[in-house]
Amino acid sequence: MRIKRRVWIGLAVAAVAVGAWTVWARRQVTVPAGAPLLVQPFVQLAGASSATSDQVLREKAELLDPTPLFFPTAWNYGQRPLRADRLKQPGQVFGSFEPKLTVGEQNMTSFRTESTPVPEKLSDVLLQGNEAPFAGMGQVDRQPSTLPIRSGYVEIRNLDTGEVIIAQSLTGLNPPRSDFAPIEFIVAVGSAGLIGEPFLAGESAGDEVEGFFRDYLVRSYRLGERLRPGRYRVLVGV
Repeated sequence: MRIKRRVWIGLAVAAVAVGAWTVWARRQVTVPAGAPLLVQPFVQLAGASSATSDQVLREKAELLDPTPLFFPTAWNYGQRPLRADRLKQPGQVFGSFEPKLTVGEQNMTSFRTESTPVPEKLSDVLLQGNEAPFAGMGQVDRQPSTLPIRSGYVEIRNLDTGEVIIAQSLTGLNPPRSDFAPIEFIVAVGSAGLIGEPFLAGESAGDEVEGFFRDYLVRSYRLGERLRPGRYRVLVGV
């Protein structure tokens, strides 16, 4: 009987304890999680003194400076002159590097130190070019081949349509010189033949060459008898 009584008493005490804990748990109010605290802007003043706190604050401001790097700042711009040891006078730029001569200076002959007469022809200039110390380098001793004599050429186009009217080679031309680019003329042809002289339309090749081809086109080639009335562009050269 005593054992049963102890069991019932223990069960009653356990039931009372469970009920009291349940009532206490229900009365607890759930506290919601607070919002994260926002970092508020702040202002701190740094003096011109050499105190550690002021120096740290100035360095922090320079480190977090949002100024773009392409703006003039104390780090990338300045008007201070260079120090005396940084300035180099003419001839001192490569003073720290010793010269390394591949060809000895005693083997090099002077060039143009002696007085020589001024040549009158281009061939004399080429002959005197051997006086240069390096004139023979990169040359081959062989007889150059003679270029073939070029024949003349004439091309006539209609100025309005661009159609090629005449394109042929010319023989027997002996212009005053041959070192010129093809010459371009504009001509006008009427029912009675050529109207006026050919008009130069491109770059000038000299009065002698232009006069030669004007005379050739009018008198020898008889340009007015070959073309119908109209305007034409004539390209002639050798």
